[in-house]
Amino acid sequence: MNAERPTLLRCAGRTVARYTTRPPLALDHAPRPYLHPVTTLSGRVVTETVPEDHPHHLGAGVAVPDVAGHNFWGGRTFVRGRGSVELDNHGVQRHDGFKLCDPDGFVEELTWWAAGERLLREHRTVAATALTDTAWALDLTFSLVNVSGRDLSIGSPATNGRPGAAYGGFFWRAPKEAAAPVVFGAREDGEEAVHGARCDWVALAGDGWTLVFAGATETTRRDPWFVRAVEYPGVGSSLAHDGRLPVPAGETFVRRVVTVVADGRLDRSGAAALVRKAVAS
Repeated sequence: MNAERPTLLRCAGRTVARYTTRPPLALDHAPRPYLHPVTTLSGRVVTETVPEDHPHHLGAGVAVPDVAGHNFWGGRTFVRGRGSVELDNHGVQRHDGFKLCDPDGFVEELTWWAAGERLLREHRTVAATALTDTAWALDLTFSLVNVSGRDLSIGSPATNGRPGAAYGGFFWRAPKEAAAPVVFGAREDGEEAVHGARCDWVALAGDGWTLVFAGATETTRRDPWFVRAVEYPGVGSSLAHDGRLPVPAGETFVRRVVTVVADGRLDRSGAAALVRKAVAS
């Protein structure tokens, strides 16, 4: 992939995110488009990319560790009976072009390639919407169709034998600070309570910022959340939590996640109010 200038995303008259379509990264990072830096309206950065603890974490985007055995997450692959091992199995999310590219959002076409084979075609929509003077929402929808001509399935380290590691799908890596961020849901408190739950939304509150993630897919049951706070700050969806997700040949699945990006620390009622407004926008 050749590096190119990031696409800017604007909201309320300010640049709030940069979207890199062709990152200049080694293949062990499973090259893929990503958003970074994403900022609050006051300019505080709330994403991280290539951190020392997990150099394959790339801001906010879509990443899956196991598509028919191919790694679109980056780093090591968890293999049942062997643990995390280095494998030559990394895939690439290739940016094919924009169908629409406006200051406040875009519609992108991508192809997921691995071992010279086209596995999935993706239609991705990203939009930025102002909510208040101190908060805006990032609305990301991805639609994946199996174009391989054969049945596929999506897995995770959890479905491959590593309990508690059902990551894969939408993922947001936040910046690591001196103290771990506070985690809470609509009724839950703490990382352990929220991780793996199918709650309506999850909040991550750091030093002067709050992110609130809402599962907003209309046609499927809500995916469980993957949440980390103490080890590193990150929140994502779990496409393959209890078992592999089958994707038959020619079939499509869709996911939508809306993220509230706010200055300051929101409480539960404030987070809930902004989520309702963001999802309805």
